[in-house]
Amino acid sequence: VQLVESGGGLVQPGGSLRLSCAASGFTFSRYHMSWYRQGPGKERELVAGISSSGGSTNYADPVKGRFTISRDNAKNTVYLQMNSLKPEDTAVYYCSARFLTLYWGQGTQVTVSS
Repeated sequence: VQLVESGGGLVQPGGSLRLSCAASGFTFSRYHMSWYRQGPGKERELVAGISSSGGSTNYADPVKGRFTISRDNAKNTVYLQMNSLKPEDTAVYYCSARFLTLYWGQGTQVTVSS
């Protein structure tokens, strides 16, 4: 089982990034997928989630209206489009997959700074 995040980096406030999480080793289309983040000195928190079919999504209040989660079950990939980024969005972003068990990726760093 592998979850491999990519797309992180350094971006200025107000900028955008799109994170990707490529999954392998399990039946991706059966799994609820989520993005979490952990900022410096903070606990890991849920950012967004998407149902196995993609028909239902949920977002943490701090990112509503700015972030969009989506998935492509044909490509075994989940995405997080992040717009209007703020310094407080700086964190390591993790992808997770949940069905009968829970899997985590290794994380990708997002830094929002001028």
